[in-house]
Amino acid sequence: MKPRIQITTMKASIAIPDLPSSLWSTVRSFGAFNVACSFAALWAFVKVIRVLRWRFRTTQLRGPPRTSFIYGVSNDLVSSKDSATMYEHWAQEYGVAYMIPSVLGQTRIVLSDPRAIAHFYARESWTYVQTPLSLTLIENLVGRGVLWSQGESHRRQRKALTPAFSNAAIRKLTSVFYDSAYKVKSAWDTDLQSSKDGNAVIEVQNWMNHISLDTIGIAGFSHDFGSLDGKHASVTEVFDTFGSKPKVSAINKVLFLLASAFPIVTKIPNSRLKLTKKLNATMGEISNDLLVRSRREKQAEEEKSIIGLLIKAENQDAELRMSEDEVLAQMKVLLLAGYETTSISLTWALIELSRHPDVQTRLREELLTFGADPTYDQLKANLPYLDAVVHEILRLHPPVVEFSRVARVDDVIPLSEPVCTGSGKMTDSISIAKGSLFVIPIEAINRSLAIWGPHAKEFKPDRWLTEDGITGKAKEVQGHRHLLTFVDGPRTCLGKDFALTEFKAVLSVLVKNFVYEMRDGPDTQVEIARGILPRPRVVGEDSIGVPLRVRRYE
Repeated sequence: MKPRIQITTMKASIAIPDLPSSLWSTVRSFGAFNVACSFAALWAFVKVIRVLRWRFRTTQLRGPPRTSFIYGVSNDLVSSKDSATMYEHWAQEYGVAYMIPSVLGQTRIVLSDPRAIAHFYARESWTYVQTPLSLTLIENLVGRGVLWSQGESHRRQRKALTPAFSNAAIRKLTSVFYDSAYKVKSAWDTDLQSSKDGNAVIEVQNWMNHISLDTIGIAGFSHDFGSLDGKHASVTEVFDTFGSKPKVSAINKVLFLLASAFPIVTKIPNSRLKLTKKLNATMGEISNDLLVRSRREKQAEEEKSIIGLLIKAENQDAELRMSEDEVLAQMKVLLLAGYETTSISLTWALIELSRHPDVQTRLREELLTFGADPTYDQLKANLPYLDAVVHEILRLHPPVVEFSRVARVDDVIPLSEPVCTGSGKMTDSISIAKGSLFVIPIEAINRSLAIWGPHAKEFKPDRWLTEDGITGKAKEVQGHRHLLTFVDGPRTCLGKDFALTEFKAVLSVLVKNFVYEMRDGPDTQVEIARGILPRPRVVGEDSIGVPLRVRRYE
């Protein structure tokens, strides 16, 4: 006989069946399939309620029609060789804020309006946060560091790292940037000496990668990876492997698209995931070895270096304490960012200078007239054409071309000009419900004809040198020098000044000493290849090859 529980009250004695066995009996009698269906129905009901709430509380905007029942327009964007032009075309047709259909019925709001974007960035990390997919991808790659964290955790981690990126700190590191540049000069001089006609075809992108890696190793962690000296480093091998497999298989492409709706899809084994895990593990091993060595030798503790600040943050009594996992994650983030972003910008700079010999000649003349290698302060203030070339590269070729966020709470976003809603009404603000997905198309905004004028698509460094070079609309963009390349707000790029100084120092050495041409002539086509971030590649080349014809400047 089943045990029974007796509950006695003042009025009655009630017998209640044993709850666990009763529940199990109920499930068995009802059937596992029916229970599963019930849960599925409940999940669907909750989803419907959320969609209805979202539609009721969010301004319904116009946008392009769905081209795929499953993918919306996401497959078109991923497959396009120029998604920035697609975003810009939609902005021209539907206004500065519009909606695009995404995967499995999702809708994304695209902001192309300077006022709306300023409002958005001012509230990022609190009102607007990383999407579940972004969090999963970042954690898979580098762990839960400053790039992954949000809200108060992000503020704490960022504040702990900030002294390492101050003007004073980077001023001391400028010599490191020059040392890396001169190692490349020495290697290229050797190659040119052995050539018969005084010029050589050099694959420049790998050299730029190794400059960036060795620089962040020495400047950030007092460790020389030695990649510029030809030393084998496990992290270099893994980084290079990412770039050597730029083609995406059809299956990986489908998984990537579906992951925006179901982030767990990123856990399905595939070649990309395997490579990501290998990179994470390799960076983790290197970071841990560097930390152990620095703790033992007590290096960098007296100065506000990256490794010194991280060791300090490990202390239990530290005001801005970080866990060991957070410390390792910061190191992996800095290794990745140091390797990827500046190397991409330097490669694009050599490509554009090869395409525009007049700009290359003018830049070289400015640098030679200046004379000795400029100091940190001189790089910032005394070389206007170098500054113009660098910022024009960052405008046309931002390393990160777009990013996505999700609204954590309801909000109202103001617009600088009214847009037409789906119902045909004009509005100068849009209401946003919690859960709304956003896209900020950085590259499209940096190149927008409506914002940057009729020559927005052209490489024109002179636009940075005259009063009327930056149009009125571009001046409304609230970012570094009116660009979104370093984003803005609480999550603006922490290493911005580091990256700019390295970019200028390295480019100044390479342009003063060498002349560059496209190997196959000025009309050589360049496409985008997929590495960790999008990278340039000469059409027809394997991997991420950018072969340029290089000769000494005499």
